[in-house]
Amino acid sequence: MSFAEMGLNASLLKAIEHEGYTTPTPIQQQSIGHVLAGKDLLGIAQTGTGKTAAFALPILDRLGAAVGKRERGRKARVLVLSPTRELATQIAASFSAYGRHTGLRQTVIYGGVSQHPQARAVRDGVDIVVATPGRLMDLMNQGLVKLDGIEILVIDEADRMFDMGFIRDIRKIVSQLSTQRQTLLFSATMPADIRELANSVLKDPVRVQVAAKNAAADTVEQAVYFVEKRNKPTLLKHVITEHGMSRVIVFTRTKHGADKVARSLAKAGIRAEAIHGNKSQNARQRSLANFKSQKPPVLVATDVAARGLDIDEVSHVVNYDLPDVAETYVHRIGRTGRAGAAGKAVSFCDRDERACLRDIEKLLGKKTAILEDHPEYPKSTGSADAGEAERPERGARGKRHVRKPHAEGPADGRHRSRRRKFSKSSGEVVASGSVSREAVTAKVPAPHAAAKSAVARPKTGKKPAKKPNSYTTMW
Repeated sequence: MSFAEMGLNASLLKAIEHEGYTTPTPIQQQSIGHVLAGKDLLGIAQTGTGKTAAFALPILDRLGAAVGKRERGRKARVLVLSPTRELATQIAASFSAYGRHTGLRQTVIYGGVSQHPQARAVRDGVDIVVATPGRLMDLMNQGLVKLDGIEILVIDEADRMFDMGFIRDIRKIVSQLSTQRQTLLFSATMPADIRELANSVLKDPVRVQVAAKNAAADTVEQAVYFVEKRNKPTLLKHVITEHGMSRVIVFTRTKHGADKVARSLAKAGIRAEAIHGNKSQNARQRSLANFKSQKPPVLVATDVAARGLDIDEVSHVVNYDLPDVAETYVHRIGRTGRAGAAGKAVSFCDRDERACLRDIEKLLGKKTAILEDHPEYPKSTGSADAGEAERPERGARGKRHVRKPHAEGPADGRHRSRRRKFSKSSGEVVASGSVSREAVTAKVPAPHAAAKSAVARPKTGKKPAKKPNSYTTMW
């Protein structure tokens, strides 16, 4: 079946031809007709299968070409919710590309940048709004965005929305929409929580599923290295240089880890840039633009980049840290092997990640190939933590000394606390406060008690004269 046979209008067919698409993907073949008919849709498909075009093309067809002069301040008719800024930007770009001949206007709303241009674009009038839930809720609470004109709602990457904690915001947004709307929900996986969300927002939906549950793309070749954690930086440099990786994404578990890996590669002479949630939007866009160039750096990313980024010709994906959730592994390796192209995914597994690997293999239903071409790792006499623990501290003059634990006190046996005072009798220590003397007294060694008794003062009834202070005497 071709795009023309699906009933799309001539302006859309012209844009599709301009983008170089000839044959619709399975998710597009099964979805476009139902969306054109105005039915609610539940789409389940892995990443990289063309979900964006599956809902963007029929939505643009339904809205139709804008006739005559654009009306200033017209209400938005379509709302697309996306979990990340990068995916929202990509969806907005797709609407712009497919609707280049329709005259329809769209805008994208996300955090990390000034809200004023976004609010002004909505105030001037748009047909399509693509937004992340957090910033959209912020603008709604300020009264800058109203959704009473929405006719079509799209929730993309619904399972990722749940993972990022956006489900409550989604429910609040849906409560502000008209009940007479068409709703489309797309998700790569369908856990119980997403099924509950789908049941609450969809009305008699058509279910479309084009891939096996939680399956990875068959075009991705997967392998794993078993390696100690301290040797991962050396192994990463080895696989990048020896395996001919031209455009590679390295996934880490944490933001700090992404920055650390990028610095390590840079020191080894390998261009690398990190992308994660702590980076500003401009920095993230700049890193993505560099990665899409003819001489791309290694892109070191957290799972913020594991969904929705449509980057062509990614040759390899490296899981520097295995994810805690097995489904995240599927989304990571989905960055390569897209649109039928071949790709490779390499994972590093240390001792603490064996359980994660077993969960991934259980989810995929097959064992992962083991690679043995390890480089020569630097010799280590022990773990870094043990070495730090055994090394004594360095004193003020550079001499090493061992610090005594606080519980032992000074070497001469005196007590640190200033709240305790020696009683006049032998060696009893009395704690100051409102507690009785007998309740808090304790026998402790008094090394200088004998010296005090040897120079006992005569009992004259008068207080002994104070020894003059050398400081006050001098002045």
